Amino acid sequence: MRARTTALTAASLVLALAGGPLAVPALAAPASSSPAPPGTARGKAAGPDAEALSAAIAGLPDDDATAALIRVGGNGRWRGTAGVRDVRTGAPALEDARFRAGSVTKVVTAAMVLQLAAEGRISLDGTVQRYLPGLLTDDFAPVTVRQLLNCTSGLQPGSSLGESAEEGYPHRFETLTPRAVVAAAVAKGPGYTPGTRQTYGNIHYTVLGMLIEKVTGDSYAHQAQVRVLRPLGMRHTSFPQGADPFIHGPHNRGYDWIGGELVDVTDWNVSDRWAAGDMISTTADLERLLVALFRGRLVPAPQLREMFTLPDVPGARYAAGLERFELGGRVIWGKTGSRPGYATVVAATRDLSRTLVYSVNSTDAKGDGGPTAERFGYPAFNR
Repeated sequence: MRARTTALTAASLVLALAGGPLAVPALAAPASSSPAPPGTARGKAAGPDAEALSAAIAGLPDDDATAALIRVGGNGRWRGTAGVRDVRTGAPALEDARFRAGSVTKVVTAAMVLQLAAEGRISLDGTVQRYLPGLLTDDFAPVTVRQLLNCTSGLQPGSSLGESAEEGYPHRFETLTPRAVVAAAVAKGPGYTPGTRQTYGNIHYTVLGMLIEKVTGDSYAHQAQVRVLRPLGMRHTSFPQGADPFIHGPHNRGYDWIGGELVDVTDWNVSDRWAAGDMISTTADLERLLVALFRGRLVPAPQLREMFTLPDVPGARYAAGLERFELGGRVIWGKTGSRPGYATVVAATRDLSRTLVYSVNSTDAKGDGGPTAERFGYPAFNR
């Protein structure tokens, strides 16, 4: 069990070692005032549950999160920023902060693959064996591009530098290339016959990143710039250059409980996630992505249907880059993402009557994301 304080405030946190754990007193005195005012409702009264959203971010930082940035749009808008930028200084959280978006990266990857399909440069029914000859061994049945997109490829997970923050922390400055990740997956052999089951995982999108590079003769990051980021004006979104472990530009620090201590986990080489999860962005940029995508400005309509169509396999939840949720009688499409210190969500109704983007500096971002989503996300769709 983790030793946690009853309240986490900037005033009670002391840096123990430079770049190392933060010592948290057994009893933390409450701050005399909130380090950042809670969000307030804006726009029409028929919008989201502003009272619940305000309550969700009130009192940050606490044991579960050090900061939260929330943007709700559609019929009724709401903005909220709370918590601290850095627990050492207590500086208020930045509304326009950049953060690690984790698996929300898959939305961009899927959009680029579907663009290439619309351009006739690939077929969704074409196979990995055709486009990336030699990548898979003869043990594998044909794996289609569509099966990679909807996570029914049968590929097993590849190598990783750690699935949890605690496992990965000692290796946070090491590098694991996409080819090494895929090679480890291939060495395990197929997990099941392609198209018969759905197993969500990064491996499908790592291979898709390799496909994008092979078909275009360009780097994944540059293709993302010219195909998605620049056209949509996502000026504050980027991908790490090689093994760069830093978030460049204004950002809120990320923390995680490791060995009973709150540790700064902001600086981290995420090369092992690549096209599946290494994007850095802002809530404003991700809102642009969400709206443009759903409106058909990014992917043509015939291919866009792939993002809202579940495969015909038992218990399917994932389409191409998006996951289907049901909440409060509404069908919601979106994507979650997590890296140590950062939990992200983009979600919307298909008609964009309600949209949500949040970045929460969760102190257990790689754990069960359910409580975080219930606290910070569900109120956006309660009305």
